[in-house]
Parts: sequence; structure tokens; C-alpha cells
Amino acid sequence: MFLLLLPLTAFAQVLEVRLEGLDGELEKNARAWLGDAPTTPQSRSNYLHGARERVVSSLQALGYYRAEVDLQLERGEPWVLSIHVDPGEPVRLRHVNIGLDGEAKNDPAFSDLLADSGLKRDDVLNHGTYEDFRRKLQSLALQRGYFDGRFSQARVEVEPIGGTADVHLHYNSGPRYRFGPLQWDRETIDGSLVRPLLTAREGEPYDQAKLRESQIQLQRTGYFSTVILRPDLDDRGDAVVPLDLELFPATRHSFDVGVGYSTDTEERVTLTWRTPRLNRYGHSQETRLQYSSVNPSGRFTYSIPMSHPLNDVLQFSALVEDNEFGDLDSRQQELRVRREFRRNSWIYSFSLRGLRESWNAAGNSFEAEYLLPGFSLSQRKRGGSLVNPSSGFSQWYRIEGGSESAGSHIDLLRLSANYGYIHSFGERHRVVLRSDLGTVLVPDGQRDSLAPSLNFFAGGAQSIRGYGYQSIGREIVTTNDQGEEVKLVVGGERLVTGSAEYQYSFTPQWRGALFLDGGDAFDKDDFDMHYGAGVGVHYVTQVGAIRLELANPFSEDDPSWRIHLAIGAEF
Repeated sequence: MFLLLLPLTAFAQVLEVRLEGLDGELEKNARAWLGDAPTTPQSRSNYLHGARERVVSSLQALGYYRAEVDLQLERGEPWVLSIHVDPGEPVRLRHVNIGLDGEAKNDPAFSDLLADSGLKRDDVLNHGTYEDFRRKLQSLALQRGYFDGRFSQARVEVEPIGGTADVHLHYNSGPRYRFGPLQWDRETIDGSLVRPLLTAREGEPYDQAKLRESQIQLQRTGYFSTVILRPDLDDRGDAVVPLDLELFPATRHSFDVGVGYSTDTEERVTLTWRTPRLNRYGHSQETRLQYSSVNPSGRFTYSIPMSHPLNDVLQFSALVEDNEFGDLDSRQQELRVRREFRRNSWIYSFSLRGLRESWNAAGNSFEAEYLLPGFSLSQRKRGGSLVNPSSGFSQWYRIEGGSESAGSHIDLLRLSANYGYIHSFGERHRVVLRSDLGTVLVPDGQRDSLAPSLNFFAGGAQSIRGYGYQSIGREIVTTNDQGEEVKLVVGGERLVTGSAEYQYSFTPQWRGALFLDGGDAFDKDDFDMHYGAGVGVHYVTQVGAIRLELANPFSEDDPSWRIHLAIGAEF
């Protein structure tokens, strides 16, 4: 309300500034030094008093020491200040003397910096370039551990009349410090977890990049909300600097609730409870409960870090899950122990799982138990966004086996593989390829005793679109409780599926898709190719693309369209 009562003259322009004779970087710098035009008579007076000096300083900063600046003032409504500038000839560098003493003299990082100083003979003097290089030299010294470094010379000598300038810059780095002992609260976390995560190791030459990498590694564990790793410069001596590590624990428990829907599993509600660190040895747990009318499940996982908290983990898990495999209703109860190793971009795991599975087929109940040692190997590379990559390749392999003489219902060997590929052409075109392969080997006469989850099925939003979830597989004819013959999909001992999809982005968020899927889940010598094709529209979000797709199983005699809905990245 107060603003409405102010006289309009309070907002009137009191000075118009016209700058003539300059262009490019000279004009931009002069206007920056002049600043915003004044808005009151008092600020106008101050502005006029210092205008010439500011323009002269702006030109000298860029090496123009022989400029002529003429100011003309016209009093009116508003006042007009005309600034006419003849920048003259610039001052050029004559001698550039840059010297380096101390241990940094033999440090390749400093050699690279000196080779790219930006200060060369006959170049126009630019004080900004000089100051920028001077700061880079000091900054690099601190990053590389030269904490006693000092400039013995740091000056620019200008001869405006002669149009020349000399740069004298000499830096004495002193010794390069080494990492000293690490200090932290050992009651918070055990040293066996901290040390493998440190790339900044005691006795090695100081490097700030290694401190940052160590800090990132500690943060990735999820044990801490904040990690601060820094040198204790006040306690340095004998070219050794100790390190202080401050660890602020993460929230002890976290709970996530998710609600979703897909045409494969229908509506689902998920509750996840995580405890990132149960004790000072880094043990953690995750409990995940999911309700869905198709496959409700519950899983508990207890993780123990071994030789490396991120790259070597031992897990114990328990799972209870109901699922629909073709025309079979199955309940799985599983206990698993698994050790996972990460080496470069590869993940290796060894596991042993005990599986009890019961299932129903046309009113007939079955149950089997298995003890399955296994090994898996996987790699995933992405380019661009994590949830919407512009490129990528994934590969996953798994082998499991069981013996009737070692705790399994039957003898079996199961192998499976999965591949994914993404490639973008320009900004709008994208290709996504997927393939799933598998086989399970069982002795003659024991084929029908294999549990549904150990068979292979195809169909659904992540397989052959146009078909129902896990609706493709070997078919058998059996008799139900009423004595009637019924045909059931019970899964195949082999799996071959592939998918090719072209995507076109209309906007950064919206894209269309054309796809063709094919394959089968079958027994030996009984391959029957199933095709599905269709179109889709995708909306990219922070959790991945929401994909609405319309597909047709045109290899069927009476094909009908099916809608698929999924959320998340392709792999």
C-alpha cells in the first residue's frame, strides 16, 4: 500500500548513459565497471564523479593504458552522460618470466599448467588472465599437497608509453606433503570397513582428488548422511599431514511405500523397510513386502560386508512368494546365501539356495524341494541418464544345478542369459534390443517333476508383448477334478525370445515407439514361434519412462489387441 502512495517521480530515470567508441569485450567490461545507472539524484552525483576512473580502469584491466576518455553531460529530463572513448593501442607482453622451485618443479601436473599459462610474448596484456593463472598455480599447489608454497615474485610491470609489459611470477612450492594417519571415531564404524574405501592411503603423496574419491566411496555405503574427510593442516609437520574423518550416521531406519500398476502383475502395493547400518561392522537389512493379486511376496535380506563394503558382500535372504506360471498357481519358499563380488564393471556371485515349491494343476497338488548351488555373472554399461539412457549394453548369465543325491527332488542343470542394447541416433532416434535365452537339463522321465519356477515361460510387458504374463510355454492335456480333459500351459525347458524397438522423441518428455517381439518357451524339437507387434507412447519421468503400449499377437489364429503398461528404464 505504501508503494502506491510514492510519487511517480521516485521511479523516473535520472541518468541515461551512452558509451561510444568501444565494442566487443572492451565495451562489455566498461559497462560492467560502470555498473547500473543511478536511480536518485544523490547516487547520480556519485556516479558522475567516478565514471571516468571506472572506464579507464576497465580498459587497463584488458591492457589498454593509452586510452582517451571524454565525458559530456547534458542536463535535462533525464540527464544524459555521453562517454566517448578512443582505446588507443594496447600494451603487449615483452618478457614473461615464470619460475618454479621446490619439489613441484618435477611434478608433471605443474608442467602441464605452465605449458598452458595463457601468457605469451607479444600477446595483449590481460590482467584477468594473469590473475587467473596465478590463482590456478596456488590452487594446484594446495590440491597436490604443497602446503608451504609461497610466491617469491608476483608482479606485472607496465610501461604505458612504450606499450610493453613484463610479467614476473616465481613460485617456491617447498616439499610435497604425504598422507598421514587417519583419525576418526572408531566407535562409529570399524576400521576394517573404512580402510578398503580409502584411496588416500597413509604414506602416499597428498592428492585432493583421492580425498574426494575416498569421501564418495564412504558416502556410497549408505551408512552415513554426511561424510567429511579433510587434512589437519594445523597439525602437519615433517612433510606429513594427518587426516580427519567426520562421519554423521544416516537415519537408522527408513520406510518406503510404493503404489503401482502393470498389466502383468495388476495393481500392487509395496512396503520396504531398510536399516542401512545395524552395527559398527556395517551389517544391514532390507525387508520388502509386496501385495499384488498375481504375485504377492515377502523378502528379507541381511547383508554383511566382507573384504570391501561395496565390492564384496555376503547376503542371507528368505523369500515367500505366490506366482502364476502359465496355468499353474505356485507358492515358493526360499532360503539363500549369496556372496557378491564387484571387479571393474563386472559383478560375480556365488549362491546356494534351498527352494520348496508347491503348485496346483487342474486341482492336482504337487510339491518339491531343491538345493541349488549357482553362479552368476553380469555387466551393465549406460550412457546418459540413469533412468533414460541414450546408450547402453547389459549382459547377465546364470547357472544353477541340483542333484537328487544332494538334497534336490531331481537332478537338474539350469542355464539362462539376458541381453539388452540401447543406441541413439542424433537427438530423436533410439533403438532398443532385448533377448532372453535359457535351458534346463533333466533326466528322461523326470521332466514333469520340475517345479514351475524352474521352467521357462514367455509373454508380458517385459517379454513378448501382445500375450499375457507368462502365458507362453509347453502345453499338456490333463484331467481335472471333474474328470474333464483340460489343456494347461506348464512351461518349457528352453527359452528363446527377442525384441526390437524403434523410438522417436517428439519432445524431451514424450516419444513414440514401434516394436516387434518374438520367441517361444518350449521343449526340445517343439519350437513354435510366437510374434507380437505394436505401438507405444512413452512419457519420461524422474523414475524412468511410463510406457503405454498396444500390442497384437498376430501369430495367433484369432489375435486380439492387448494393452501393456510399465514404468522404469528398459534395463
